[in-house]
Amino acid sequence: MNIKLVVVGKLKEKYFKAGIDEYSKRLSRFCKFRIIEVPDEKAPESLSESEMQDVMDKEGTRILDKIADKEYVYALAILGKERASEEFAKEIDKLATYGHSDITFVIGGSLGLAPKVLKRADTQISFGRFTLPHQLMRLVLTEQIYRAFMINEGSPYHK
Repeated sequence: MNIKLVVVGKLKEKYFKAGIDEYSKRLSRFCKFRIIEVPDEKAPESLSESEMQDVMDKEGTRILDKIADKEYVYALAILGKERASEEFAKEIDKLATYGHSDITFVIGGSLGLAPKVLKRADTQISFGRFTLPHQLMRLVLTEQIYRAFMINEGSPYHK
């Protein structure tokens, strides 16, 4: 199984990188896991609605360039469906069982995801209505993917 994160922007904080590296290493026994960073669009602090749409559109094009047609795509979106860890684990297991061996998760930039990215997604997932820094979300998502594999394995890690 191949699991990929397509994310906007670079990971800056060393402590996030260390956590993600640890979970990536743990995930290596279950899947090929990788993170692809696409550049964020530089923008001033205050943007008009059309400028915001332009920024999201440019970032969206960069994201879509990294996704193949055969990939099953989860878009992280505040309005997406919330799942319990066990439910998420069952989804991952079911996808693998029914021929979706390439799964991609997308984390947008500070303005969110362009409509064209949400349209391409097979499903939207939410980790709640909190706004979290995108770098922290990478760590949380990576841990939850690892947790899903551990649940599916019947490991006590989840408890």
